[in-house]
Formats: sequence, structure tokens, C-alpha cells
Amino acid sequence: MPGTGAQFEAGAQHEPGGPADTAASAGEGALGGFRLHRWSDPAVVSVAAVALAAGFGQFGVVAALGHVATTFGQIHRGVSLADEAGLSGTTLGIGLAIIRLASLGGLPIASWADRLGRKRTLVAACASGLALTAAAAASPSFWWFVAIFAVGRPALSAVVALSIVMGSEQTASRDRAKAVALMAAAYAVGAGTTAVLNSLFGSALGFRGLMLLALVPLVALPAVNRLVTEPDRFTRQHQAAVAGRTEAPPMLGAVARPYLPRLVVISLLAFSVSIVTGPADSFIFLYAENVLHVAGTITALMVVGAGAMGLGGLLIGRFLADTIGRKPATALGMLAIIAASVVAYSGSSTMLVIGYVGAVTAGALFAPAAGALANELLPTEVRATMAGWQVAAGVLGAVCGLVTFGAVATVDNHFSDAAVITFLPVALTVLLLLTIPETRNREPESLWPDASHADPAGGVSPDLSTPT
Repeated sequence: MPGTGAQFEAGAQHEPGGPADTAASAGEGALGGFRLHRWSDPAVVSVAAVALAAGFGQFGVVAALGHVATTFGQIHRGVSLADEAGLSGTTLGIGLAIIRLASLGGLPIASWADRLGRKRTLVAACASGLALTAAAAASPSFWWFVAIFAVGRPALSAVVALSIVMGSEQTASRDRAKAVALMAAAYAVGAGTTAVLNSLFGSALGFRGLMLLALVPLVALPAVNRLVTEPDRFTRQHQAAVAGRTEAPPMLGAVARPYLPRLVVISLLAFSVSIVTGPADSFIFLYAENVLHVAGTITALMVVGAGAMGLGGLLIGRFLADTIGRKPATALGMLAIIAASVVAYSGSSTMLVIGYVGAVTAGALFAPAAGALANELLPTEVRATMAGWQVAAGVLGAVCGLVTFGAVATVDNHFSDAAVITFLPVALTVLLLLTIPETRNREPESLWPDASHADPAGGVSPDLSTPT
């Protein structure tokens, strides 16, 4: 990756016209002396390493779903999904929906980061999530597997959301989309590693062996923890909030009234895109292995190829976010995800590979712009809580998608119909982007210059202006 980058302090003692002046002007004078980093600095890369570990643990249930189904189900000769996979599409859909619903617990976990600190919450959540993922290896039945994995999933979901928050807070506008892209790439590498290991060694490992591999990143976590630092944006805001607080902090998940309109739009967009990505991600390997009977080596090559294309998608997405704007790039990514996901389930091995690679590339294109946009729209004091609401909205969207997709796919094994019925209507939700401002080349402090004056009870001081 290009450049190591250097930390800088805007507003510190410096020569006029020097790097610190440039950094301050990039945020329209709103950086206020924050110590920030380049996207490639250790403080940011270490957070990406935690996101990678979370991706490895969280994607295990998807990668190993075929082995889980055959272990706890019964294979028969026939054409139904239950005959070929061992468990019916409805059973698998309900199980996956329960696991997804459990991620609603990511909201309070992420919200704690607005009180206890980003670093402490991030590392503790990752450690607990990986430990519970490994514990799922001991599951005596499918529903025990669902229950154990569901308990650990909220923490890993919070890690993914908080990694993007920390990457956004550690950087200035010119590096923010790059930092978000790095977090997305790290998560994808972790998830892709699980998928590749399952494709190549799944028969030998089984789902139990794959779950136990979560112990590897868990053991490495203490070393990564030494490099993770608390974002200066959060430290200063938190110190000011504690010094000025005269009453108990607001309830977990609560945000002041001025922030609600943007929070609702962000949550609705997360809900909508997850209607597609939930079933598109969760059923893809089951569909490949148990329905189309794609060879494990082909699946592994598909995942590796998608990873390479995904890197290209991240680079393009970062470029588009910084040139045409966060909103247009987000809309383009959403529409591409929908189209590619429909292609993936259209009925042949060739279209599966094309659609899967296309969907991963589209998701990578979507991530930098969408992540930067969401984290720039709301101020530091509620940013982790906002990320938690994104997790919750994404969970509900994925559950709706999983239940709908699974129910339609069970009828005569028509995955193509399930994809069309579930995915295509989501395209209309890109219109929500028209209701929020563009944030390219702007710092969160300039979008909410007096955010610290917001009343936790929902009121707002007269000098708080809402930008349009």
C-alpha cells in the first residue's frame, strides 16, 4: 500500500502555511487541534486488523452453512433443498434469521463506546465474539449451533461498526474514505479467508474445525491491542462532556432530537441494502455446494477472484467518493449490488461466479462512500450510537430478506425467483439519498459546528444550525 503517512496536529505550534495549516483548512478550520493520522498509519491499520479478526469469526456461519446442514440434517435423493442440503430452506432461513436478529445486541455494545471509549469497547467486543465463535464448535445440534453463534454475533457486529467509526475519527476528510475502504478490505479478507479455508479443507475440518480456527485471531489480539489508540476526537469530546455533565448520561441508544432525521435516513439505507446482502451473502455457498454442486476448488477460486476484484472496487469506490461525492457513489454501489445479486442466483454455475464476483466488487465500491457519509453526517458524541443503529437496521433488513428469500426458494427450489422478488424492489430506496446533504471535503465539526450544545433531553440551544 502506498505511503506510510505521518501523524499531524492541526492547530499546534507550526510555521504559517505548513502541513498543520493545510490540515486545518481541509476541515474548514473545524479540526480544532485534533491529532489525526493518515489512513496507512499504525493507529488506523491496527483497527483494521481487529476488523479482519471480526470478519473471520463472523463469516464462519455462512461459509460453513453447507457442512452445518449436512451434519445436523439428513441427505436424501430428491430435488428439494431439504433433500440436497439436509435441512429445508425454511429451517436454514429461520436459523440464519435468529443469528442475524441477535446482532441487534450490537446497538448497546456500540453505544457503550460513546461512554467507555472506542478502544476498550472495540477490543473487548472482538475478544468475546471470537471466543463464543470458537465455542460453537461444541454444538450438539443445529439449534444449539444457532444459539451459541447468536450469542457471540452482536459483539462482532459492533466491532465492524466501531472499526469504521474509529477509522473515520482518526483521519481528516482527504483520508477518510481511504480509511473506511481499509476497514472494509480488512473485514473482507477475514471473511474471505474463512470461505477459502472452508472450500479447500471443509471436508477435513468440518464446521467444528472451522469454528475452532477463531482461536487464532483471538490469540493474536493482545499484540494488536498495543497499537490501537483512542481517537483524539473522542477523547477531547468525552473529557468536555464529563466535565460539563450535571446529570446521568442519556439512555443507551438515545440521541438528541436534532440528529434524528439524519439518523433515520442512515438507518433506512442500512435496512434496505441489508435486505439484499443478507440472503445474498448467507445462502451463496449453500447454493453453490448443495444445489449447483460446484466443486470446492472452483468455489475457492471464485472467492479469491472476488477478493482481487473487491480490492479494485474499493479503490474505485474511494476515488468516486472523493471526486463525484459520497452520495452519488453510494447510489451507484447500491444499484450494482442489487443487479449482481440477482445475476448470482439466476441458475447456472457461470452466472453464479459472475454474480458473486460482481456483488463483492459492488459492495466494495459502495463501502467507502457509504461509510464516510454516515460518519460525517453526525457528530462525535453520538457517532458510535449511530453505528449501533446502523447495525440494528441492517439486522432487521437482513432478517426480512432472509425470511422472504428462504420462503420463496423453498417453493420448487426457485432461487432465481427468490432473488428477483426479494432484491429488485430495494432499488427504489436510493431516493432517500436526496434528503441528506453531501459531505465530501467537509469535516463533521463543520457540519455540526455547535453540536456540543445539544441538550441530551432532546432540546437544542438557539445557536445550533442544521446544515442543508
